[in-house]
Amino acid sequence: MALFRRKPKLPADQRPALEQDERILAWSPAADGVVVVTNRGLWLPGLHRLGWHEIHKAVWSGRDLVVTPASVVDERSDYKVVADQPILSMLLLDPGDVPDQIRARVTRSVAYTEHHPLPDGGGVRVVARRVSGVDGLTWTVRYDPGTPKDEATVDELVAAARAAATPA
Repeated sequence: MALFRRKPKLPADQRPALEQDERILAWSPAADGVVVVTNRGLWLPGLHRLGWHEIHKAVWSGRDLVVTPASVVDERSDYKVVADQPILSMLLLDPGDVPDQIRARVTRSVAYTEHHPLPDGGGVRVVARRVSGVDGLTWTVRYDPGTPKDEATVDELVAAARAAATPA
């Protein structure tokens, strides 16, 4: 009797088109394909890879993986404005290390995060993330739903955050 059960290797016909330095860390069959975790991001059934910096939130229920991706909706000189995209949900049939790897990688990508209320109501979250293959931090902001856009105030918040996050 084996004490440790080793998951079989991901079948070649289910392997995503990995980049040169990309490697598979964990995978799970899902109800509609396969979920693959790599050092660069998360491959979902029938979709391209989401980089760790493109995942706003990932929740594991013990059965279902629910991912909220974010995409760029505006670009400013020092940062990008992102917004949540439709939630993606999938049933993992043999999750193994997939949920733990996702949590660790998304968390590790965040170098700085702070929420700020805005003078005219609502608020904005300023985030600096590590992006695979990019030197330094990538800065983004996410407006709370219904928050009026206040570019001047947000520009100041990002500048202050960048100064605070930069070692002296």
